[in-house]
Amino acid sequence: MASVTYIDDSHAEVIDPPKNEEMLDVTEFVGEHIQHSPKPNVTSYGNVRELLECPVCLSAMYPPIHQCSNGHTLCSGCKPRVHNRCPTCRHELGNIRCLALEKVAASLELPCKYQNFGCLGIYPYYCKLKHESQCQYRPYTCPYAGSECTVAGDIPYLVNHLKDDHKVDMHNGSTFNHRYVKSNPHEVENATWMLTVFSCFGQYFCLHFEAFQLGMAPVYIAFLRFMGDDAEAKNYSYSLEVGGSGRKMTWQGVPRSIRDSHRKVRDSYDGLIIQRNMALFFSGGDRKELKLRVTGRIWKEQ
Repeated sequence: MASVTYIDDSHAEVIDPPKNEEMLDVTEFVGEHIQHSPKPNVTSYGNVRELLECPVCLSAMYPPIHQCSNGHTLCSGCKPRVHNRCPTCRHELGNIRCLALEKVAASLELPCKYQNFGCLGIYPYYCKLKHESQCQYRPYTCPYAGSECTVAGDIPYLVNHLKDDHKVDMHNGSTFNHRYVKSNPHEVENATWMLTVFSCFGQYFCLHFEAFQLGMAPVYIAFLRFMGDDAEAKNYSYSLEVGGSGRKMTWQGVPRSIRDSHRKVRDSYDGLIIQRNMALFFSGGDRKELKLRVTGRIWKEQ
């Protein structure tokens, strides 16, 4: 499949199907997704798209859908924002439900918005957002930690993005030997130094190394992330080792999926953590310059 990119800046809330009898019984629509094209008699989403779009936030509306006495609709989230005044005609909104439009929405079956990434599922309107929040084909966000990069896409696209736009070092092979040097190790701010991408076993892995504050103490951390989903990441393991002056520290773990943000992995301390005093001891010399050598390997579990 050709590489495609998707940048999703929506913040729509995932809403479960309505539960009580007053709101609508749409449980008949809930279940396994259907792996085929929509039925010919299913209402076309394009024909009702504007009807189901809130005129204030422009997002899809879900029960309860409100309307004014003139029939203009808006979503429940925006009703408090307009101070009970219809944004279209300025009439008082009251508490009128648009049950007809809710029933129209319940009749829809729609393709996942990530169909261009490979998802073939067809989902009821009230289940679509929940599915999309967990869809295995949803795009990944850029794993680069040195900036707030908002680029998203499939793995081949992100690999090219890291190489071309972030100038990340790319290596083939399952073993590594990196040397990290910093002239002033007392500076912790902006000390995200290195992201290296490794290609092995037909997959891509990101090796991170940086400094951050753990309580009042500055520490260094190295960890590996898998460019894929968590279920696949668990098929691999990795080890890290750092040492000097006849001593060494080792770490063994499972790479975390890039579905988990860099900050989430770092703040859970899921990696090789080195206290600054120990890092300077490993560096040797007068301990005024950080010179750490981190080695490691990646392997696939049988």
